[in-house]
Amino acid sequence: MAKGGRRNWTGPVALLLGLFGVFMIAFGDGSWREVLAGGNNPPPREFPVLEPSRPIRIAIPSLDVRAPVHAVGVADDGSIAVPSLRRHNQAGWYDRGPTPGQFGPAIIVGHADTRDGPSVFHGLADIAPGATVEVTRRDRTVAIFEVNSVAHYAKDALPIEQVYGDYTRPGLRLITCGGEWRGDGIGYADNIVVFASLVEVRDS
Repeated sequence: MAKGGRRNWTGPVALLLGLFGVFMIAFGDGSWREVLAGGNNPPPREFPVLEPSRPIRIAIPSLDVRAPVHAVGVADDGSIAVPSLRRHNQAGWYDRGPTPGQFGPAIIVGHADTRDGPSVFHGLADIAPGATVEVTRRDRTVAIFEVNSVAHYAKDALPIEQVYGDYTRPGLRLITCGGEWRGDGIGYADNIVVFASLVEVRDS
């Protein structure tokens, strides 16, 4: 939700616009599915690298976030599907990209708020570089990522290669909507993207 505290929603469609904008830009024509599938040759393993295992929980200690993670796929228009409003306090992992800990950017999305209050990624814009994000995987390993940077992008100015195309190491992207609330029919002006890199692995 925008910092102005607006909650003048007319229905669920307005909530989806902020997230929907980033996914439409990135995947509307399907041209970046090859990037997400991982076409780059990986470098030597000088950092932790994990075998595939889907995420089941996410924790961001500095934001007091602890939430289940479920898979989201592709919507009818070719964009990444957004989490259901019925599960707005859960995060959604894009299940056609890397799992957290594999080479490439694992993508986890979440709502900032609903008309009834904050959602799972409400405070994502306030996360600081150096903060940790812990992703528990089905194989009982915990992939620990360190935040490198946080960026706000206008919906029509998302740097696709930077967000989705880095297969040089295991990474994580957390994405939600944010910025100025532009009203019904437009939604939020920006998308918030957190960039993080895998730094440690431990057992759950």
